[in-house]
Amino acid sequence: MPRGLRAATALAAVLVLLTSCGDEEPADGGSDSDPVTIEVTFENGTVDPSGERVEVAVGQRVDLVVTADTGGEIHVHSKPEQELEYAEGTTTLPLTIDKPGVVDVESHDLDQVIVQLEVE
Repeated sequence: MPRGLRAATALAAVLVLLTSCGDEEPADGGSDSDPVTIEVTFENGTVDPSGERVEVAVGQRVDLVVTADTGGEIHVHSKPEQELEYAEGTTTLPLTIDKPGVVDVESHDLDQVIVQLEVE
């Protein structure tokens, strides 16, 4: 094999290895990354947190870990909108947002924004 052809073959092999072993983010915007966990507490007619903004990636899983003294429902103002029911006690509500923007997560019963998801 001529010297130039050997060098080109070796370079091509190195390039294949480098591109296949990179730490690139998934094409779906990060759905393979760790979930973001947000603790939510409903107690005596109040909710905590109260309107904080949390950054998440498009397609990244968000776990709302709800601890409540009574059951209820959380509304996620995404497209499409999501309604998540929780029971008395502790409930984990998984969700993902597939489009960038700011998404309000709120309690309509309390007329209060719990958290805003800043989806990038």
